[in-house]
Amino acid sequence: METKKTNNKKTYNGISAAIVILACFIIAVCFYKFVLGNPANFMDNNPANNPLPGNYFGTVYKGGYIVPVVITLLLTVVTLSIERMIAISRSKGKKNLVGFVQTIKKYLEEGNLDAAHKLCSEQKGSVANVVNSALARYSDVESSSGQTKEQKILIIQKEIEESTALELPSMEQNLPVIATISTLGTLFGLLGTVLGMIRSFAALANAGAPDSIALSTGISEALVNTALGIATGALAIISYNYFTSKIDNITYAIDEIGFSIVQTFAAKH
Repeated sequence: METKKTNNKKTYNGISAAIVILACFIIAVCFYKFVLGNPANFMDNNPANNPLPGNYFGTVYKGGYIVPVVITLLLTVVTLSIERMIAISRSKGKKNLVGFVQTIKKYLEEGNLDAAHKLCSEQKGSVANVVNSALARYSDVESSSGQTKEQKILIIQKEIEESTALELPSMEQNLPVIATISTLGTLFGLLGTVLGMIRSFAALANAGAPDSIALSTGISEALVNTALGIATGALAIISYNYFTSKIDNITYAIDEIGFSIVQTFAAKH
């Protein structure tokens, strides 16, 4: 059990999503206020006026206070995606995962557990941690005379399952946040769209000539929030599915090696 504790300490724990969201919110508010809301982006250097022709920063600014919220979600997805890319890369280990699996299987067939342990120490990562723990348990039950063969196999299988359960949370960390943003991004974009349309219809309802500035502002708010919300939701869905498939590949590798360890023990005893 001591071997497993030592290996698990090396696993990358990731960054707290709360810290990332707070930092992204501060950046988004500053970007909205000082970059998008720069007076140079608007007619007569007045943010209350229409944006200059072809000025996209001013157009996005007209999306209203929902814009920094959606930008926060967008930045959070990007940041957590980069963080998960690093974390899952470390979980796979230093060398090619497929080659690691094949080499471990080769050492098992040869009965060279010492070489397998050494390879796990060089590989590092979640897969190597699980394999190292399983090999340590393999050696323990191999020298034990108090259990039957079936009991020993169950002990090895249980060790693999427990080690995998300990490693999975570190790989799946922050993915629920990305999955949630895939829905929140679209919903906040829709909220901004509704608010923009309300403002537009209010401008049309004025007696006499409609307020053209209020009308254009409302339309900009609706369209900008729609675009940002859809983009954020789409990016979050792509990110979540991508990293989920990567984690599945890692768990498949663990299952493959675990099956080989159990089969090797069963064949040699």
